[in-house]
Amino acid sequence: MRNKKLRFKILVFTLLLFIIGCKNNEGNSNSDKVLQGQKIVETGELAAVNSRSFVMPRYGRNWYRMKIVGILKHGTEVNVGDSIFQLDDTEIKKYIIDRESQLETQLAVYQKLLVNQSNKKNDLESNVKNEEASFDLKKLELESAKFESEKAKRIKQLEFEQAKISLGKVKKEVTLYEVIAENERKIERIQTKQLQNEIKKAYEILPALTIRTPISGIFQVGTNRRTREMVKIGDEIYQGNLLGNVPDLKWMKVNSTVSENDFLRLKVGQKVIVRLDALPKVAFNGKISYIGKLCHTIDDKSRKKVFDVEVNILKPDERLKPGMTVSCEYIEKN
Repeated sequence: MRNKKLRFKILVFTLLLFIIGCKNNEGNSNSDKVLQGQKIVETGELAAVNSRSFVMPRYGRNWYRMKIVGILKHGTEVNVGDSIFQLDDTEIKKYIIDRESQLETQLAVYQKLLVNQSNKKNDLESNVKNEEASFDLKKLELESAKFESEKAKRIKQLEFEQAKISLGKVKKEVTLYEVIAENERKIERIQTKQLQNEIKKAYEILPALTIRTPISGIFQVGTNRRTREMVKIGDEIYQGNLLGNVPDLKWMKVNSTVSENDFLRLKVGQKVIVRLDALPKVAFNGKISYIGKLCHTIDDKSRKKVFDVEVNILKPDERLKPGMTVSCEYIEKN
């Protein structure tokens, strides 16, 4: 009987120890979750905060493609204002020569028009003077015929009316010709101005064919969209094609993402510890500068939803280069 009671007590004691152990384990597990909840680690890629891309522009309405005749070596360090690309100016110079020749012809045509209009105006004014003299003569004849027969008076009256109509007609021709002549001169002036503007714009394009960097950094040659190779001398680049870019390597940032589950735990200005995969023991201080507003999948093959995050590195460091892979440890305040 005593043995049964002893065994029962041992069994009860064992159950109590097991229950207590389970509770302790549960408490430790919750504690671990809390600690892990204060730490978010995501991978990312370094990029320059300040970077300039150079895209082939359209130079006016005539040149949508240009040939490269000069290019800086890939990876060259550049300063503000340095030339990185030189585009061929042959076609533009031919265009300027052609337009300047047309302008000379146009100016000669305009001067010829002025001479012809002047001669025409003199002829019309001469006709007016002749008609005025004829009108005055018929008027005198009409006045002197008051003592003649009614038939003679009627003839003189009709001749006077005819002279009056002729005078009005030539005066009207003068007025109308002045309007026509002014429109002709206006058309020629517009054509002249158009040629002058085209020549001026073409001259303005010439210095723009030398593409210069507005920032200091490292020059990176772009990829030819047709050949899939780096852009080189002799390539014809079309409007909108990427020529290259210059990142400023002094200030760097990390382009990363964060899971939708952790999105609400981050905020702009939050501290971040950044570590290079190449130097995992070295920590770089950073802070969140941007958190995306839209959620999206990581890629077409994944169903995981993330938000874009940008982290600015707080101090310059020559070891940080664009494209390097890093890990970001987001520090949460308790």
